[in-house]
Amino acid sequence: MDTSDTAPGAAPDLSALRGRHFVTDQTYTRAELVGLLDLAAALKALYRRRPFTPFLEGRTLAMIFEHPSTRTRISFEAAMSELGGHAQYLRPGEIHLPGHETIADTARVVSRLVDAIMARTAFHRTLVELAEHATVPVINGLTDDYDHPVQSMTDAFTIREHLGTVEGLTCAFVGKCSDAMCTSVSLTMTKLGSSMVLAAPPEEQMAPETQALVRANCERSGAELTLTDDPQAAVRVADVVFTVGWWWMQPEDEKEELRRVLRPYQVNEALWAHAKPGAKFMHCLPAVRGEEMTDGIIDAPFSIVLDEAENRKHFQKALLLALIGVDEAPADAELAAVAETLIP
Repeated sequence: MDTSDTAPGAAPDLSALRGRHFVTDQTYTRAELVGLLDLAAALKALYRRRPFTPFLEGRTLAMIFEHPSTRTRISFEAAMSELGGHAQYLRPGEIHLPGHETIADTARVVSRLVDAIMARTAFHRTLVELAEHATVPVINGLTDDYDHPVQSMTDAFTIREHLGTVEGLTCAFVGKCSDAMCTSVSLTMTKLGSSMVLAAPPEEQMAPETQALVRANCERSGAELTLTDDPQAAVRVADVVFTVGWWWMQPEDEKEELRRVLRPYQVNEALWAHAKPGAKFMHCLPAVRGEEMTDGIIDAPFSIVLDEAENRKHFQKALLLALIGVDEAPADAELAAVAETLIP
């Protein structure tokens, strides 16, 4: 067994994360991911007392978007502002990625001008190429065809807040399990020791090559992966139930076909009647009410989607702080206590 992904022991040296990319959380050890969750918790507690914590004064984050965004843009921009830095929003079509200028040249030039790059790209290969040529940390803000690790790590952070742990739980993903969000949740949660049950029709089930990656995580962490076409069986054993939108930018005829195929997997009151007592509902948002879930589910007391949305900012503050780094502890004792975890 690979001990780097078994239950963490001593707290990791977060200063070792300085300068690294966050293209995927799967290149990080389980202990490093838990360390980031701990740092996020410390920063959120500090935020409740003092929203402005200028650890990254004078630092700049470039935010590259190939597709529009609500939560990703606002949460990263707010995170940098609260850390004392600045975020530049580069809207879809505003820069050459790719086009007149190569991805490699874009990465090299932008790296000379900023301290980190966050990119939301249509294709994962674009992000990988950007990271290969950048000399500052590159953060995955969602690749439409693969994963969304800042969201799934935020989900883990939110689950820890509500249930006290991620390890040993069972999470169900119901509906479009072929989606990048299901990939991301499954990879992150099994890395952290939570089992996954994926309930979907065969044509919308997770791809075999992705299943193999999740099962490899399970072998190291002790988690399990279960595939089913029965949503009731999935929610019956789940501590947390996830779903995701059925469509995004597809033409109308494809949307209608997805609605037809996935309607039996809607998370609604009838399905929730089979849920495990105390189970929580999560959704990365945006949600299409009346499609993948009903108002009665997303607005219920057991829904933690708003905490989940807010926590994007807190987890991303931890990630930015760890990857950009801190050179010296501030004179302020309260800030110094956090900074010391990031200084060698």
